[in-house]
Amino acid sequence: MAKDQNNRLRPAQMQADMDAYMALQAIENYTPANAAYNLEAVGAKLEAMKGAQNDEFSVQNALATARDASTAAEWEFHNFMLAVKEQVIAQFGKNSDQLQALGLKKKSEYKAPARKAKAA
Repeated sequence: MAKDQNNRLRPAQMQADMDAYMALQAIENYTPANAAYNLEAVGAKLEAMKGAQNDEFSVQNALATARDASTAAEWEFHNFMLAVKEQVIAQFGKNSDQLQALGLKKKSEYKAPARKAKAA
């Protein structure tokens, strides 16, 4: 048995297991001492593994689709809020308390530009 069964198997190990299964199918008169390891049981474990991998693939695709939908909704909301801020500026002005309530700076809060001294 493997030491740490929480990590995924390397693809090379999976391929070696598949090759061993194919070779096992070619062996005539395979009758293990422990009947739990017969050829039908090995085939059932293979089908269970393939089913679990297919389920994982489907869930990964669903997650990617949900992530894309969520990202699109986030950007749609963000762009909508930018337009809302523009509407607040248009209605109340660039120096209003309503603008400040939305998290933007009033025009009067910006530092006035200072003249640069000319080099002598």
